[in-house]
Amino acid sequence: MRSDSRSARIRVLVAEQAARRGVRVGVVDVCTAAVAALPVGGAGLSAMSKAAPSHPLCSTDDISEQLEELQLTLGEGPCVDAFLYGSAVLTPDLLIRDLQDRWVVFADAALEAGARAVFALPLQMGAISPGVLDLYADVPTVLDAEELADALAFADLATLLLLDARIEEAGAPAGGPSPDRGFEDLGGYRAETDQATGMLTVQLGVGIDEAFVRLRAYTFLQGRRLADVAADVVARRLRFSPDTELRRTDEEP
Repeated sequence: MRSDSRSARIRVLVAEQAARRGVRVGVVDVCTAAVAALPVGGAGLSAMSKAAPSHPLCSTDDISEQLEELQLTLGEGPCVDAFLYGSAVLTPDLLIRDLQDRWVVFADAALEAGARAVFALPLQMGAISPGVLDLYADVPTVLDAEELADALAFADLATLLLLDARIEEAGAPAGGPSPDRGFEDLGGYRAETDQATGMLTVQLGVGIDEAFVRLRAYTFLQGRRLADVAADVVARRLRFSPDTELRRTDEEP
């Protein structure tokens, strides 16, 4: 199949998902369409950057949501490797010994969450890499050549949509309504996590990267969601200190 024909077909599938929602096309529709078209059980997409904290943008079910947060919290997994190396990471079975050695913590956590196979596809346009599309299956799964080509086409479309949304967001009039980006959970999640990270730079006297590492480490050790921990920090229910690892208060002093 010619690549332009494949791209056109993928666009139609994604557009159909957006039509069902009654809104303009967004990355959430890419995830939903990918699950419908491929032998996978769920999909998730995260915005990633070497210069700022990464954020889950959307997921199709509870397992894919857990996988996105696990990888960004732990700093390891197919999604992280796909972003770092700029190539697809195809994991047909997380029980393979080499993979368990490669992702010591993530592999067991992902299996416990209900995933058995994970496919991470970097979003790329030239030197720009705004994130990663993750697909998972609950049984050992291998994507054949056609399925992999479709998965990559979904990732290409997600790249265009994500970059377009960022351009629109940057160009929105000050104080004006933000455009309908099709992934409604992005703004709140990103803003709260960034705010929490910024608060930790003050509490700990460290840079933004170290603050985000500390936030992720605490999240993992407590077995919680990154969004929930960030919300506690912003609400001042949770406070970090340079002298003690953390202290928790019921309300702001």
